[in-house]
Amino acid sequence: MFFILSKALLFFISPFTWFVLAVLGAFFWKKETGRKRFKWTAIILFIFFTNTVVFSEFCRLWEVPGKKITELKKYEVGIVLTGMAEYNTDLNVISIRRGGDRIWQAITLYHKGKIKKILISGDSGYITDRGLHEAKQMKEVLIGWGIPEKDIITEEISRNTYENAVETQKLLNRSYPHFTKFLLITSGSHMARAKGCFDKVGLKCETYSTDLYTGPSHSYFWDQYLVPSFSNFENWNHLTKEFVGYQTYDIIGYI
Repeated sequence: MFFILSKALLFFISPFTWFVLAVLGAFFWKKETGRKRFKWTAIILFIFFTNTVVFSEFCRLWEVPGKKITELKKYEVGIVLTGMAEYNTDLNVISIRRGGDRIWQAITLYHKGKIKKILISGDSGYITDRGLHEAKQMKEVLIGWGIPEKDIITEEISRNTYENAVETQKLLNRSYPHFTKFLLITSGSHMARAKGCFDKVGLKCETYSTDLYTGPSHSYFWDQYLVPSFSNFENWNHLTKEFVGYQTYDIIGYI
């Protein structure tokens, strides 16, 4: 039930949903004064949520900063959280999205000797079956790329971040109790919630943030100040999901 409710909540906390409702109100509200208020609300929401600098500065407050590979120690397992791909049922192929930087960086760390094994945690975060079984399918890709099967571990049950932590801990305790050094690999904006969940279940990991929106520098190009980017609506959706998700997990005791 929590899984389904969390998906419904994402719709209502989306800035794009707020913008669409304001636009609809501007066109269909019966009273003229109401339509004007909705119109200005829509304009303000559009300007605010499509501005790259505004988004970046808010995101900077939330993201867990990245680390240089040279700063990392050596770990027995790099734990990569899913939520980075979709599945093309027409072509029967897994398709990487922005979060795919997680597995890209894990492969890099593996080849540089920073992690000995890659553990991919998670099945599918969709409510309905869309053909995606991410950990299993990603393992097949990595084997095809030449990474030995013995160095790839999969946890193929979990559907959300808390379950990632719970099921990964069970798997490691059951099959790899001798491992003690773990590196948690996920998106910088997702890392706070993920690390909180893994700490909660007693699986202590160091962190390696990927696909970061921000960095130490606050410099921007002129167009990022002035030119609206509609893609920032999607970026805000992702950020508000993480912020609200963290607060929700905190309230129900997942972190």
